[in-house]
Amino acid sequence: MTQAAAAPNPPLSMAVLVSGSGTTLFNLLSCLQDGSLAGTIPLVIASRECAGAERARARGIPTWVVNRSDFASTVAFSAEIFDRCRQEGVDLVVLGGFLCRIMIPEDFALRVLNIHPSLIPAFCGQGMYGHRVHESVITRGCKVSGCTVHFCDNEYDHGPIVLQKSVPVLDDDSPQTLAARVFAEECLLYPEAIRLYASGRLHVEGSRVRIRPSDK
Repeated sequence: MTQAAAAPNPPLSMAVLVSGSGTTLFNLLSCLQDGSLAGTIPLVIASRECAGAERARARGIPTWVVNRSDFASTVAFSAEIFDRCRQEGVDLVVLGGFLCRIMIPEDFALRVLNIHPSLIPAFCGQGMYGHRVHESVITRGCKVSGCTVHFCDNEYDHGPIVLQKSVPVLDDDSPQTLAARVFAEECLLYPEAIRLYASGRLHVEGSRVRIRPSDK
């Protein structure tokens, strides 16, 4: 069955979910500012007080902290997050280093994107985030790594893959140098995936995402 990801009326309205420094959020804000990405970010949700939340507030973005520990279940935690997204009328939820599991309600199916710092399905899943990923890649002796943008479902680092980009793993790489190389590609790949979503060019067939050619 082919399912088209929703193409919202422009401009695209995004909620960004963060748990840490907010580097992905601020890359997207930079893209919005320079015109390489069209849309707005009217809402940031953090899973805890963090630098990303502080920096978002400093930019005047409405920011809410929704602590996982305040909720008895993942379902209740997720319901609070998506209720806030509905109230703000966002078209797309973008995970930017969000470390908590969420359960995606039906009305947000194919409306939640995540980026992971490896080539899924390698080096992903519960507990695989940040430098843990890059350490594992180097320890395993991989020759390439990269990043993946995917639609989220209710499993860790799962769901249909939208875009991937590979980078070389160098003989003298540390987790820090590899992370920097991967993040440089993330800064290009995530905005591109969001542009494709906003233009209505993403079509999901089971676990595959097909990108419809541009009408231009």
